[in-house]
Amino acid sequence: MAKSTTKRPRCRFSSRASLIGLGVEFCRRQVWAPIKAKVQIRQKTLRHTPVDKLQDSFIGMLAGAQGLVETNKRVRPDRALQVAFNRQGCAEQSTISETLNACTAENVAQLEEAVKLIYRQHSAGYRHNYQEQFQLLDADTSGMPAGKKAELIHQGLFPSPAQSAGTTTGPGSGLLV
Repeated sequence: MAKSTTKRPRCRFSSRASLIGLGVEFCRRQVWAPIKAKVQIRQKTLRHTPVDKLQDSFIGMLAGAQGLVETNKRVRPDRALQVAFNRQGCAEQSTISETLNACTAENVAQLEEAVKLIYRQHSAGYRHNYQEQFQLLDADTSGMPAGKKAELIHQGLFPSPAQSAGTTTGPGSGLLV
């Protein structure tokens, strides 16, 4: 029997397959382009540009990283995820951290401007015609309490759980995540 001369397509596996579609769509819509155009972080580039490192950090957040150190575990080994976001690799978390430390107030203002532009270009909320109809917003007002050991909790304006069936009592009576 003759050997096949056709090459198998290179398969990539990702445990974050749901993000693959998001990455492809981000690239198709060029969502990251305003950030590349507007954010100019003064830092030497060896392998990854400062904006590439910002993108790696963003991908890490989407992948569920609780801190930059998890970028090495969640994004760097996941080649399919990198390809989906049009990245040729992922910067090491310490270099991402150095880039974030190199950011100035001017860089933050540049990023804010770029994010506003992205919102204007891609958000249906920005283009909503308020003259035609009201905009429907969905918000969770259940006031369900978080545990005392939950991260990032602070007192909110919701009633305590025992009072949630009755009337509200005012500020500081519940926990809000």
